Amino acid sequence: MATDASTAKSLATLVRHEAEVPTERSACGFRHRLISREDSDVAAWAHAVDIDGAREHFHKLGTELYYVLNGSGVVVLDGVEHPVEPGSLVHIPPGVVHAARGRMRVLVVGIPDIADDDLFYPETEDDCVEEKQS
Repeated sequence: MATDASTAKSLATLVRHEAEVPTERSACGFRHRLISREDSDVAAWAHAVDIDGAREHFHKLGTELYYVLNGSGVVVLDGVEHPVEPGSLVHIPPGVVHAARGRMRVLVVGIPDIADDDLFYPETEDDCVEEKQS
């Protein structure tokens, strides 16, 4: 199937290097925003996250996929611990309370785009915003 030049121009392409992206504190550790809220015309967001213990939280709208790059530990989903290691993939649908224990580097992909107002903590059930590093 042929693609004309106008269609090709409307498709978003992106090449980004971790050393060039913002890094900030999050509920899970430190995240490197490879594709994030400031990008347009992307299907999802993707962060490389250095997890060193993650506080229990959930999202009402967002689905997350965790792919463990290195390290090991457990991902807790609605109170059930699941051991993870490099090569493990975890699917976290909206509403599932999740946390992580251990030290690991995880590629986190979220759909739809990340939103600070879609982060909730079960102990307060109030809208919470992730801490941002100044």
